[in-house]
Amino acid sequence: MARILIVSNRLPVTVSKNKDKIKFLPSAGGLATGMSSFHQNYDCLWIGWPGIVKDRINEKGIKEIITKLERLNNYPVFLSQSQIQAYYNGFCNKTIWPLFHSFTQYAVYQNSLWDEYNRVNRIFCEVILNIVRPDDIIWVHDYQLMLLPKMLREKRPDLTIGFFLHIPFPPQEIYRLLPWREKILKGILGADLIGFHTYDYVRNFLDSVLRLFGDESNMGYLNYQNRILKVDTFPMGIDYERFSSSIHNPDTKKEIKKIGELIGEKKIILSIDRMDYTKGIVKRLEAYEYFLQKNSEYLEKVILIMIVVPSRARVKQYQRLKEQVDELVGEINGRYATIGWSPIRYLFRSIPFYELTALYYLADVALITPLKDGMNLVAKEFIATKNNGKGVLILSEMAGAANEMGEALIVNPNNREQISWSIKYALNLSQEIQKKRNRVMQKRLKNYHVRKWADDFKESLLQVKSMQAEFSVKDFSLKNRLKIIEDYQKSKNRLFLLDYDGTLIPTTYKFKKIKPGKKILSIIQQLIQDKKNQVVIVSGRGKDILEKWFADIDIGLVAGHGTWLREKIGQWKTVKPLSNKWKNQIKPLLELYVNRTPGSFIEEKDYSLVWHYIKTDPSFGRIRALELKSSLLYLTSNLNLEVLHGEKVIEIKPTGINKGVSADYWISQKDWDFILAIGDDWSDEDTFQNIPDFAYSIKVGKGSSLSKYNIESSIEVLSLLKELMGKSI
Repeated sequence: MARILIVSNRLPVTVSKNKDKIKFLPSAGGLATGMSSFHQNYDCLWIGWPGIVKDRINEKGIKEIITKLERLNNYPVFLSQSQIQAYYNGFCNKTIWPLFHSFTQYAVYQNSLWDEYNRVNRIFCEVILNIVRPDDIIWVHDYQLMLLPKMLREKRPDLTIGFFLHIPFPPQEIYRLLPWREKILKGILGADLIGFHTYDYVRNFLDSVLRLFGDESNMGYLNYQNRILKVDTFPMGIDYERFSSSIHNPDTKKEIKKIGELIGEKKIILSIDRMDYTKGIVKRLEAYEYFLQKNSEYLEKVILIMIVVPSRARVKQYQRLKEQVDELVGEINGRYATIGWSPIRYLFRSIPFYELTALYYLADVALITPLKDGMNLVAKEFIATKNNGKGVLILSEMAGAANEMGEALIVNPNNREQISWSIKYALNLSQEIQKKRNRVMQKRLKNYHVRKWADDFKESLLQVKSMQAEFSVKDFSLKNRLKIIEDYQKSKNRLFLLDYDGTLIPTTYKFKKIKPGKKILSIIQQLIQDKKNQVVIVSGRGKDILEKWFADIDIGLVAGHGTWLREKIGQWKTVKPLSNKWKNQIKPLLELYVNRTPGSFIEEKDYSLVWHYIKTDPSFGRIRALELKSSLLYLTSNLNLEVLHGEKVIEIKPTGINKGVSADYWISQKDWDFILAIGDDWSDEDTFQNIPDFAYSIKVGKGSSLSKYNIESSIEVLSLLKELMGKSI
C-alpha cells in the first residue's frame, strides 16, 4: 500500500511551549477535524506547521518535537514569526482569502507578501523532498500551498500529486485581478488531480485556465504541458458515525440535560461560525431581528444561541467585524429582552465536542447563512447529530453544502425577509416532514462520509496516473530511431500512414492551402520507388485538393478524416455508402454561430461540416463551442451523425468515419511486416489505436498521445523518412 503524505498549512497537532515545557494538543479547524479519522485509519504522514515558531525553540527542542510528532504520524515544517506574519497573516489572509471569497474590497496586493508566500511554499517543498518515497501519494491541501504542486513537479516529475482547494475558486473576472494569477495557476496545475467542493468552483478554475493559457478541457481533463491532469468535484464529507453516535456520550448527555433545564420550553435557533466577514453574521442578526419585529408572538418563546469562534484577531477587518457583531447583539438584546429572557445567547469562544453535539441535538433550527463558503461542514454535522430526526436546517445557497442538501430550507443570505419567513416556517414545520427531509440528507451523508471522500480522491488520482502512463509523452531516442531503421531494412512489406497538416508540413500552415513542396514530393517519390513500400497520406483535407496536389504520384490517399479513399490515381470511393442531405439541417445552425462568434468560420467537406473557432477569444469561443455542441447533439440524435469536439474545432460527420477506419482498410490489404503511422492531432489518435501492436506510431509535437513515440516537428519527420532510405536530409 502506498503511503499518503497529507500536506497542509497546519498539523492536526498544535505544539506550544510554556516556560521550558513543550505541550502537544489537538488542533482546531475544519480540515484537521475532517481529515483526522482518515489520517488515523490509513498509512498517512501529515506534514505541516506545528503552530510554534522556530524562534522560540532551540535545536534540542526541535529534535524533541520531531520525535514526538513522528510517533503521531506527523512531520513538522518549522517557520519563523516573520514568515507566519507575511505568508499566513499576510498573503494568505489579506490577499487570497478575501479575493477568492469575492470580497475584492479587502484584498491587499503587496510584492513583499507574495515573496514570502513563495518562500514558505519552497520550504514545504524542501521538507517533502527530504522524506518522500518513490511510491508515496502527496495530497496538498488548500490556498496556503497553491505553488507547492509545481515546485514538487519540477524537482520530481515522477511524483503522484493531488491538490484540493477547500475555499471557493472565484469567477475568472475576479481571479484576473490577482497580479500573480498565472504563477498561482501554474502552481496548482503541477498536480495530477485538482479537487474542489462544487462544480461551480471547477468551472471557474477551468475558465481561468482557458482565459489565461488558452488550454481547453474535455470532461474535466486538461492536456497541460504534455501531461494529462484532471479537475473534478469532490464534496467533502464528515465523520458521520462520530456525530450520529455522540448522543450516547455521557458528557454529551449531561450537557443536553443541563441546556434543556436552562432553556426550558423555548425553541432553540443555533448559529455556529468563525468570526469572519464571509460568514454573513451581521446579515443573519439583522434577519433575526426582522423576524422578532414581524412575529411578536415568538417573543420569549425562541432563543438564538450564537457561537462565534475567535479568528484572526489581529486583522483590522476582523476587529471591526467583532465590534459590529458585539454592538448589534447588544442592541437586539436591549430592544427585546425581558427580565427572564434575552433573544440572543452570544458566546465568543470555542466549545468542546460534547457541548457542540449537545447543541446540535437540542436545536430546533440551525441557521447557517454564509455570504460565501467553500463547503461548510457545520451544516452536515448538525444533520448527522439529529438521530431522532427532528430539527430544520436553514442553509445559505452560497455554501458549497447547499448543492448536496437540497432538502434543507435554502435561502439567499442577503434576503432578510426570506430568512425571517424560513425561520417561522421551520418553527412550524411538522415533525413528520422534518424527519422525512432529515433522513434523506442523513442517508446521503452516511454514504459519502469523509473516508469515502478521501478514498474517491485517492482512486481518481491513481486513475489519472494510469491514464498518464497510457498517454504519456515518449521521447524518440537514438536507440528507438535505430531500431525502426533496422526493422525497416529487414522487412519486405511496408505500410506508411502519414498525416499531412502538422506532419509533412508545419503546424503553422494548418487551414491554409499550402501544397507540398519539392522536398516533400521528392521524399515520397523516393519511398515509392522501392516496391516494398506502400505510402498513404491520411488527411482531413478534401479529396479534390489532395487529388490536385498528388495527381501524378501513385500513392494511397485518405481525405476528409477517413471519408474518401483513393487506391489508384483519380479513383476515389467512400469507405461506406454516405449521404450529405443532412447538411441542409445542420449548416444554418453553424452559420448562426459564425454570426454570433467573431473569428469563427465554417469549413465544408463532401460529407462533413467543420466549425472552427481557433481565431476567437479563447474563453468566449469555448463557451460558444459548448453551446453549439449541446445543440448539435440534440439535433443529430436521430441522424446517424457524430459530433467531434477537437482542438478549437467541432466537426459533424457520419457515424463510424475516422482515420482509424481508413487505416484498417489499408492494413487489411496485405500481410505487412512493417507499419509506420505518423500524425500530430486528435484525429490521428484513431489511427494509433487501430494499428497492430508491432507497428510504430509517432506523434508530432509534445502532446500526450496513444502513440509509441513523440517527435519534435515536421522537419524531424522528413529527416526520419530520409534515414529509413539510408540517406541524410
